[in-house]
Amino acid sequence: MKLPGFLFTPALWRFLVLLWFGTLYWLSSQPHLPSPASFEGVDKLEHTTYFALGGVCFLLSLRLGGLARTPVVAIGMTVLFCGLVGAFDEWHQTFTPGRSGGDVWDWTADLSGGFVGAFIVLAASRWLPRREPQLQHN
Repeated sequence: MKLPGFLFTPALWRFLVLLWFGTLYWLSSQPHLPSPASFEGVDKLEHTTYFALGGVCFLLSLRLGGLARTPVVAIGMTVLFCGLVGAFDEWHQTFTPGRSGGDVWDWTADLSGGFVGAFIVLAASRWLPRREPQLQHN
């Protein structure tokens, strides 16, 4: 099966990272969020899933741009990105009425989502086109 070429452009995935981050910021600004399920730990599952999605978009933007070519660098950069965004998200929630923020377990779920997202992309890497990093010449 041949996928459309636009799916392999780093710009698409960078845009999706920005859209993902903007949606996260908006969600964190809401005093109350409905949950589709109500069981112990559902919020951690939601954090992990959402940050896995962000990790996929982030790592695809890097890999398709010729960056983060080794698995260790790819995983490290994705987890670092998700960790920084997750920390910002928890801090942002401390200023939102009705939200507690600063939850280390939510942040841990965000990091876990980064790992999951990175592994999804690495598992799918065989379908990604190979690109060399673009060096700028002066």
